[in-house]
Amino acid sequence: MNTQLKKGVLEMLVLHKLQRTDRYGYELTESISETMEISTGTLYLVLKRLKDEGYVTTYLQESAEGPARKYYHLTEEGGKYLITLKKEWLTFSAQVTAILAIT
Repeated sequence: MNTQLKKGVLEMLVLHKLQRTDRYGYELTESISETMEISTGTLYLVLKRLKDEGYVTTYLQESAEGPARKYYHLTEEGGKYLITLKKEWLTFSAQVTAILAIT
């Protein structure tokens, strides 16, 4: 899949994954990678941007398997932003589908 297309929806996918439960970065990468190929580096850039914009917060939690893990938590603002992104995506994808169907 085209990298630019993926970058455009990766924020929405990350926020969607955080909607149900807090996750750490590698866990998010693995979860999204079950459906589409993404790089860990790209994901961490998205997470940093989402944190800087106040859509997620972070906290450390001890791990029995090594060092403490940084978990990401969806904020109230992040939830609102996710709703906006989903509405925009559904509108956009419907428009693209309509154009592809008539050409």
